[in-house]
Amino acid sequence: MYETNRINGVAREAAVLVGVLLPDRPTQDASLKELEGLATAAGTRVAGYLTQRRETPAAATYLGKGKVDELVQLVAAVDADVIIFDNDLSPAQIRNLEQAAKVKVLDRTELILDIFAGRAQTHQARLSVELAQLEYAMPRLKRMWTHLSRQKKGVGLRGPGEKQLEEDRRLVEKRINDLRRELKVIENRKQREVAARSEVMTVSLVGYTNAGKSTLLNALTGADVLTKDALFATLDTRTRRWQLPGWGPVLLSDTVGFIRDLPHHLVSSFKATLEEARQANLLLHVADGSNPAADDQIAAAYKVLEEIGIEQKDTLLVLNKVDAMPDRARLDGLINRYPTAVPISAATGFGMQALASAVSDALSRSFLDLDIETSVDNGWLLAYLAAHGEVLSKNYQDGRVLIHCRIPQRFLGRVEEDGAAIRRHRNGAAGRALNDVA
Repeated sequence: MYETNRINGVAREAAVLVGVLLPDRPTQDASLKELEGLATAAGTRVAGYLTQRRETPAAATYLGKGKVDELVQLVAAVDADVIIFDNDLSPAQIRNLEQAAKVKVLDRTELILDIFAGRAQTHQARLSVELAQLEYAMPRLKRMWTHLSRQKKGVGLRGPGEKQLEEDRRLVEKRINDLRRELKVIENRKQREVAARSEVMTVSLVGYTNAGKSTLLNALTGADVLTKDALFATLDTRTRRWQLPGWGPVLLSDTVGFIRDLPHHLVSSFKATLEEARQANLLLHVADGSNPAADDQIAAAYKVLEEIGIEQKDTLLVLNKVDAMPDRARLDGLINRYPTAVPISAATGFGMQALASAVSDALSRSFLDLDIETSVDNGWLLAYLAAHGEVLSKNYQDGRVLIHCRIPQRFLGRVEEDGAAIRRHRNGAAGRALNDVA
């Protein structure tokens, strides 16, 4: 027990976990299990639990008065150092709870920010986390200086706490603006880097945290990126080349994991990190099919995709960890609800061939099979088609050339601007026919 309560010789804080179950929240078991995972990822030792079901939060303390008394008793009984809520609290609610329990209180957002701060490795990730932390702390600065606000210093002068509060606000606002400028530079550079790879098809792994995205990246590309059975093990984008069978090389990117009620500050701060997903030709939404809360996690991931404006992007749902499912009925139920999903196990290799075929089919949907007729001396168009598409054949006659090629749909506009005659191939029951693109 002694070892499990210490990290690197430092005693772990004992935490009491609190969940207020509102009508729109997940089930109690799923909610507290995830909160326990977050608390463990933050380095605490879970010493107790408290839940309450309410239609609306109590204005002063989020919990009802009776539950606050129960919480105070529980904190004393287990000698807890911190109370962690699975809800977002107002500064006043945190202050009132801390005064009642005499220990610090963290809400869900502050806990997630703390985990991100401990996991950030790159300069970009550290800047993103610092920005999110400062934006979260800004409206809470007043609580930090309340104990000084009653002090007076001379007639007509405000208390030193109020002066310090204004000074802190100015410093925080300046730092926030500096961080936004620096991250904007990184974001613009990232956009240029991603745009420079536009000639190569890109696939981005997205989904709930700890769904197995990094393990899948390793399985498909032979990479050796960190994989860990922990929430938010990956905060930075990793891109590797994937030799997709029947297609060729594509770029596969791993991204930061999503979570239910992901703090808005983090979403906005990690724009540069999410640029790979924003620009990808295809999203692989990886979900932990063995998790009892898989449906809630899938919905939460789609909500984040909507928040960053890419919910309409072509997406393939991948049900991972089928090897950890308790029985076949579990998989059958998920397939019934998500009939186009691909079941796999990144850990054992099950379903990898089916996934590759599904990705190949999905990428093909963004390509056009065209016949393009132009002059033989139209060197620009010939070079453009060779650089951005796959030229299947060329037929020359009377100073003209008929090119049969496959090209990503996003490049069609430049071809149309050239004024060449374009006809599209379509496969049907009567064989391949030709139809005008227009």
